[in-house]
Amino acid sequence: MADILTDQEISAFLSEKKVLPVDYRLSIQVKPKRGHKEREMDLKGESGSEFRIILRQSISNPLDFSIILAYRPPNSNILFRLRRYNGKSHEHTNIIEGTSFYDYHIHQATERYQQMGAREDSYTENTDRFSDFQRAVSCLIEDCGFVIPPGTQKSLFEKI
Repeated sequence: MADILTDQEISAFLSEKKVLPVDYRLSIQVKPKRGHKEREMDLKGESGSEFRIILRQSISNPLDFSIILAYRPPNSNILFRLRRYNGKSHEHTNIIEGTSFYDYHIHQATERYQQMGAREDSYTENTDRFSDFQRAVSCLIEDCGFVIPPGTQKSLFEKI
C-alpha cells in the first residue's frame, strides 16, 4: 500500500460500525488447512468501508493463533492489518521502543511504524485480556466496532 494511513484514519476504521451477519458464528468457524485451522469473512462497515476478519490457529500448538481485522482500500486487493490478536507462541520486539516480551499480545497499526517502512501493525502490547483463541476473537469483536445482530447473544463458540 503506497499511502500511509494516519492514526486518526486507523482509529476511524476501528470504530466504524461493522454489523455481523446473523450466521456469523458459522461463518468464522475455522477449518483445517495445511497444518493449521483457518477462516476468513468479508464484511462492510456502516460507512461502506470493506473489512476482512482472518482467523488462524496452529493444529499442533493451540497457543499459536492470530485473529486479524484488516481493512481493504477501495479498488484494491491489498489488506491493511488494523489489529492482530496473537497467542503466546513467540517473542515480540517493538523496534522503535526497544521492548521485547513473550506473552499474549495485540498488534496495532500505527502511522509511525508505517513511516519507518515496517509492517503497519508492527507495534504491539502484551495483554492479559485473553489466554485462548475464543477469547481473542471476543476481544476483537469488543474492541473493533462490531455489532452483534439481535437474537444472536449466545456464546460465540457454542455448538449450533
